[in-house]
Amino acid sequence: MSQNHGNFLDTPQLQKGVTRFWLIRHAIVEQNARRHLYGAMDVPLCPDSLVAQRPMYETLARRLPHPALWFTSPLGRAQQTAQAIQQAGYGMQASRIEPGFTEQSMGEWHGTTHDRLPEKLAVPAHPFWSVGATEQPPGGESMVQVCARVGAALDRMSREYAGQDMVVVSHGGAIRGALAHALHVHAHTALHFSVQNLSLSVIEHLREGWRVVNVNELPLA
Repeated sequence: MSQNHGNFLDTPQLQKGVTRFWLIRHAIVEQNARRHLYGAMDVPLCPDSLVAQRPMYETLARRLPHPALWFTSPLGRAQQTAQAIQQAGYGMQASRIEPGFTEQSMGEWHGTTHDRLPEKLAVPAHPFWSVGATEQPPGGESMVQVCARVGAALDRMSREYAGQDMVVVSHGGAIRGALAHALHVHAHTALHFSVQNLSLSVIEHLREGWRVVNVNELPLA
């Protein structure tokens, strides 16, 4: 029998000692914020959802690895989501702020209502994102730039924390950027991924390169 048939995932248990990123999108933000393009604005979470979705936090707390390093974006909604997961049974852990995983900055378009956005666009919006992948709002960044930013953070962290599990509580755009980097695909293609609130996506960095383990896994009880 062959001793080496490749780095296949043959068992439910993931191999230990692999550089692995557990990427979680933050919880749902409050209703008023959702009426506007909020991007990298610091908007609060929906308090009712925090209570109603408690079982999802508990499922995430059981699903995530021990031990693990914890990171969040600089935005409060990511930090509050991380705290809620830890309080739901994971146990309190210190989280480090990682600016590379913040959401796409919409610059001067922050706060624009969704019905007024089309008149501002230079290129057609992506069918599954507010703007096209190459659209750069004034004073903001394009999704192409987000992918480059997130990719640089992933490469750096995979060197600094090689062989460790890292939980990163981040944002839909940033997680799509991570998938784009892992798969070597354009930002436009990555925006076709669905990344829902509280979903889990897992990627690994192996000697052979990046591997996507799962995308948009919802923590259903």
